[in-house]
Parts: sequence; C-alpha cells; structure tokens
Amino acid sequence: MQEGFYANRTDLIRTAIRNQLERHSEAIQRSVAHHRFDLGLRQYGRQELDAARNAGEMLHIQVLGLAVIGDDVSPDLARDTIASLHVLGALHASAAVKAALADRIR
Repeated sequence: MQEGFYANRTDLIRTAIRNQLERHSEAIQRSVAHHRFDLGLRQYGRQELDAARNAGEMLHIQVLGLAVIGDDVSPDLARDTIASLHVLGALHASAAVKAALADRIR
C-alpha cells in the first residue's frame, strides 16, 4: 500500500483471494462437481466407486429420497471413496458398509 500497488488493505485482500482462486481453479471445479444433491433414487455400485478411487476423487453424497450402495461395494471401497453421506430419506447398504461409513454419515 505504501508503494502504491493497492489503494487500501481491502483491495490487497481481494486481489490475493482472486489470485488464489485462479491458481486453484481446477481443484475448485472438481470439488464443486462432486458436491451434488440428488433427488429420488440414487444408486452407487462398485464400478462407479472404483472409477472415483482410480481418479483419486472423494464423493460427498447428498440424497433426498433413497440412496443405495450396492452389495458389490466392499467396506474398504466405500471408505476409500465416500467422504461424506447425507441422506434425507433412506439408506440401503450392507451392515458392513454402514459400519465403515458410520463416522461420515450425517
């Protein structure tokens, strides 16, 4: 500010935030893409969760209705790929998968 690059502290902070958002735009877009809200019936199977794990992605599942985690999904795969699970309705999954995700279910 003393050198005249910024008019005030607010201008400096806004510029710094914009620069950080631009620098991390790809990660932000991935995060937004994986924070979605589904209505009705949403099923998650081994194939979809394997693809997420191979891509290094964690899912934040939000469902209004029925969420089904398939019988072909192991507890380890569920923990490796599901960061959070919020279901307003019913969750159908094996007891082992529910236990593996217990700390992530809201």
